[in-house]
Amino acid sequence: MANTKLTRTPGGSGSNTTWTFSCWFKKTSIGADTVPWATGYTSPQIDEAMVNIGADDQLRFNIAINDSTDVTVKSKRKLRDTTAWYHIVVACDTTQATDSNRVKFYINGELETVFENTDYPTQGQSTFFGDSNKTHQIGIQPRTSNYLQGELSHVAFVDGQQLAPTVFGETDSTSGIWKWKDITGVTWGTNGFYLKFENSAALGTDSSGQSNTFTVAGSATRNIDNPSVNYNTLNGVSNPSSGYTLSNANTECTVSGQSFVRTFIANTLCPESGKWYWESKLVTSGASDRTSLGICSTEENIGTGTTIPQNECSICTGYSRIRFTVAGSVTEVDSFYTVPSAGDIFMYALDLDNTKFYFGVNGNWWNYNSAQTGGNPTSGSGYVTNNASIIHGAMSLFIRTQAGASATTFTNQFNFGNGFFGTTAITSAGSNGNGSLFEYDVPSGYYGLNTKNINTYG
Repeated sequence: MANTKLTRTPGGSGSNTTWTFSCWFKKTSIGADTVPWATGYTSPQIDEAMVNIGADDQLRFNIAINDSTDVTVKSKRKLRDTTAWYHIVVACDTTQATDSNRVKFYINGELETVFENTDYPTQGQSTFFGDSNKTHQIGIQPRTSNYLQGELSHVAFVDGQQLAPTVFGETDSTSGIWKWKDITGVTWGTNGFYLKFENSAALGTDSSGQSNTFTVAGSATRNIDNPSVNYNTLNGVSNPSSGYTLSNANTECTVSGQSFVRTFIANTLCPESGKWYWESKLVTSGASDRTSLGICSTEENIGTGTTIPQNECSICTGYSRIRFTVAGSVTEVDSFYTVPSAGDIFMYALDLDNTKFYFGVNGNWWNYNSAQTGGNPTSGSGYVTNNASIIHGAMSLFIRTQAGASATTFTNQFNFGNGFFGTTAITSAGSNGNGSLFEYDVPSGYYGLNTKNINTYG
């Protein structure tokens, strides 16, 4: 939701003491202040309240009066998992006699009991949420350009009730994992709302029946990555500190200002078996500079991306070059196909059951054996590598930069099945996606990288 916000100014006042906020949130970075939900105004004085995850990665609820912090409730737990969806519930009732009952935090269905700050509201104190003269905002902190760093799903606000998390989620009877459920039987109150983000043309539509729809500003996109089917992304935790910038929910990587750096960034879901498909789009390229995109074993991809894998297979985007590295020894195949250019879409097929990896571009699979098109991941012909030193254990993809000039900037956008390259939808969906949306046909027997598919086919 970078540079995106949803706003609504209530037409009438509800309860500003008692309410429940619920959302599913997938972080894309750690150490960044991010605000799912806030309200406030700047005239005649600066008053605001917000639910946010701070730069310390801790959940907190703040109230500022006259631009001075008055209330801070902050949990001790640090939320640093960028691979999964968190369910966050903040349940407030400042009329309670016991201060710790006035603000309750629930994370994935569990009540938080250990806090770093417990400056609770005074009994009966207004929280500003529900006031008719204050703008409710989702995805940005009032008075700043501090946008949400991540993805949101099923955002709900119940005006006038302090509710338990079981209204919004439940424990799966088989796995024991806390999971999303549809919200039913709720009295939403004057300013209550339920944003499912089902309509891509009107993402702010309220599904509570209260018609409390939000106005959308920015480049918001509807994403099929959700709490029930969690999709692979680039891994913000392994992101090198210099040169790499991740955006669009960690599906886009830009590298700039580097001179022959050779660091890399990995992905989040690393299967050990099964057959997997994904795509990437080269947005910018240089003739003498390049990024490399490929695979290696996850055990060689742990950390901050400062150590190059000793065993890997990749395609260099600045040249028509396939690169193999085995035990640190590099073999490169030049003039392999055509030199990639901006706008080209690469296809990847990884067959872990038969230890084979395939590359393609713009709908055509390469045939490594004849250095031309004609590979076929379904039949098993034309694979780029079946080297067990490269393909073994849990596998991850990666991006490595080899920029020859500091002014060079590269951008690569990945589609793991969401149907977007950056914020642009694919031109037309290919076949055999099994619920995932790719530009080109997915080879038979291959699947998009998400938790549902890994559970079924991995």
